[in-house]
Amino acid sequence: MIYRNIISNLQEWSKRSKRKPLVLRGARQVGKTTLVDQFGVDFPLYLKLNLEEPEHIRLFEFYENMETLLTGIYLVNGVERKDTPTLLFIDEIQNSPRAVSLLRYFYEKTPQLHVVAAGSLLESLVGRQISFPVGRVEYMAVHPCSFNEFLGAMGNVELKKAQQAGKIPESLHPMAINLFNQYALIGGMPEVVAQYTQNRDVLALGRIYNSLLSGYQDDTEKYAQTDSMRHILRHIVKTGWNYAGQRIKFERFGESDYRSREVGEAFRLLERAMLLELVYPNSGYRAPILPELKRSPKLLWLDTGIVNYVAGIQKELFHVKDVADAWRGNIAEHIVGQELLSGNILFPDRRNFWVRNAHSSEAEVDFIIQHNNQIIPVEVKSGHNSKLRSLHLFMDEVDHTTAVRIWSGKFSIDKVVTPKGKTFYLYNIPFYYAGIIETMINRK
Repeated sequence: MIYRNIISNLQEWSKRSKRKPLVLRGARQVGKTTLVDQFGVDFPLYLKLNLEEPEHIRLFEFYENMETLLTGIYLVNGVERKDTPTLLFIDEIQNSPRAVSLLRYFYEKTPQLHVVAAGSLLESLVGRQISFPVGRVEYMAVHPCSFNEFLGAMGNVELKKAQQAGKIPESLHPMAINLFNQYALIGGMPEVVAQYTQNRDVLALGRIYNSLLSGYQDDTEKYAQTDSMRHILRHIVKTGWNYAGQRIKFERFGESDYRSREVGEAFRLLERAMLLELVYPNSGYRAPILPELKRSPKLLWLDTGIVNYVAGIQKELFHVKDVADAWRGNIAEHIVGQELLSGNILFPDRRNFWVRNAHSSEAEVDFIIQHNNQIIPVEVKSGHNSKLRSLHLFMDEVDHTTAVRIWSGKFSIDKVVTPKGKTFYLYNIPFYYAGIIETMINRK
């Protein structure tokens, strides 16, 4: 079983004196149910409801008062009601709007009960068919497995600790890069990672990828409210993986005849389902980062492994020594984007990149992050690409001296001078530290 780092966040939540019911939000098959099952081991009593079961739904639909509801929950779980720390997990909660609305009463009347809710189609229905009680629940985002979690699943427990602290010895750099390349190849979907750890066979993962894709395609039937929208959603889920890591236009997306307005609406539906993110640019140099929604966004899907499988580039990646050289560098950028998001539990949390706000300028920095009220540029480049022209243009305008390059080389800090004469410090950070950039740039 894969240990998920977010369990430490769940443990912190469970210890709060003013703890609200927690709603886990994330795409299908990112491991929400398994995560809560793991967390439930910490409790003397673990109660579980699945609102795909009619008898479980009826507990909420025929609600009289909190006392009878709690009695019913204990009875359907076949356990005696005790005054002991108890975790209640309500899975597939989107199937009962009544259960959603009653979460407020758990908060108000049973503060000793730890309540977690989740659902496989939850994201697409929030704001449309269901609405959580404002101010009486809190949210936590669940993403595919990070590289750090992948290391643990592979049995490299000590390397996992060293990676998390940013202290992998230089002598183990080739080993760490090789493992990261494996992670970039298969991605972070928990079922994929679990299967790969058993036999290290990439070809054997095809069945799982196909199952994931079929599930996402089937879900489009439930997201769509019209036949026209259903066709557009199917088109995006079928062809959109080939545009991963690239800037896109909605008008006639994927060589279709669909128009901008309807394609944009379909993308936003899939974004709410957390299958993808439309990453918008920013042309500013100071915090806060404000996405410019009228510009073309960059398309990032929830998982790079699925992208590799659908786009048919697994074979190419299997043989590369530097992931930045694969598929025009898009996969390297995509997996770094995935790592930037993987450890963040805030919902929603978005990624951004930078473009120069100048006529006929094509200057672009792959990502920008906010660190200590500064906007830090992050470029994803292979070791032999040291020009970094866009990065220099960005650094000429900011009032700090920190920039980041993610690459396949070892960690180092270069003193760089731009063509205009500004001196800054370029943190060359190995791919396997992409998820802990802020830790690495705090080094002196």
